[in-house]
Amino acid sequence: MEAQLAAEQRLVLESEVSERARVEIAGIALADRLRAALGRELAVLLSSGLQVSGVLAHVGSEWIVLNEAPQQWLVPYSAVARYQGVGRDVLQDSGVRARMGLASALRGLARDRSEVTVHLAMAATQERALFGVIDRVGKDHFDLAVTSAGEARRQGNVSSVVTVPFATLAALRSLRGQEL
Repeated sequence: MEAQLAAEQRLVLESEVSERARVEIAGIALADRLRAALGRELAVLLSSGLQVSGVLAHVGSEWIVLNEAPQQWLVPYSAVARYQGVGRDVLQDSGVRARMGLASALRGLARDRSEVTVHLAMAATQERALFGVIDRVGKDHFDLAVTSAGEARRQGNVSSVVTVPFATLAALRSLRGQEL
């Protein structure tokens, strides 16, 4: 009877430990797992079907940056269908970087007048790319001065200025050295 009681107590303890582990895992945010993967090679499949890969360089509250020589990819979490290479580690951070939203990253690119390629998720099977320079960034959108690839942002080179809602941004590519 003592052996049965001890076995039952072990089962109760194992069940409690398993339940606590499930509760702890349920509280882990994706950004915390991504932060732990900084410096790792990731492959990211976007909802539009485009796959981008590179070394994870930055993690914000709504976006990541992948370094893929000679360029960088800024990818909003909302545009991602799947990550590969994240691992199981967790690194929680409540600092300023963790609270940097997509608008913060885009404002940096606008300030530096970086030439970017903006990939728009038009529908689940479509994607469109625009080349240009970010002029202004609002709370949930940005204005892009559209130019031909390789042309500087000058009045005569701008074919149009488009307003892009953050919700339609699949990814943004810039040359490295124009740090995001």
